[in-house]
Amino acid sequence: MSTEDSVEPARSMHIGEVAERTELSLRSLRHWDEVGLLRPSGRTDGGFRLYTEADVDKILVIRRMKPLGFTLDEMSAAMRDLEDLREPASSKADRDAAHARLATVLAEAGERRARLETQLAMADEFLDLLGRELHEAHD
Repeated sequence: MSTEDSVEPARSMHIGEVAERTELSLRSLRHWDEVGLLRPSGRTDGGFRLYTEADVDKILVIRRMKPLGFTLDEMSAAMRDLEDLREPASSKADRDAAHARLATVLAEAGERRARLETQLAMADEFLDLLGRELHEAHD
C-alpha cells in the first residue's frame, strides 16, 4: 500500500466484512463515505475502502443514532464532537465546546427515545386490540 492514506494491514477490513459486522448495507457505508459522515481509515492501492476497529466503533455509534431520527449533518457533528472530546491534542476550549454540544445531543436523544417509547406503547395497544378482535371473530 503506497498511497498516503493507506492503513497498515495489521487489522484492516474491507467494506463487505464491515457491512456484515455492523449489519449495514454496502450502499449505506459507501453513502456515508461519499457525504463525509464516516470515511474509511484508508484504501488499498486499487482504491478499495479499508476500515479499522476504530472505524467500526464509529459506525456502531452512528447506527445507534439513526433510529432516533438524527440527520446526517447532526450525526456528523456529534461524531466530530466525540473526536474532539477524546482527542488529547484538542484544546480545553474545544473539548469544553464539544462537551456542551454533546450534552445537548444527549438531551435530544432522550426526548426522541421517549417519543419512540410512546409510539411503541401505542403499537402494543393496537396489536392487543387487533388480536382480541381476531380472536373474538374466530370464536
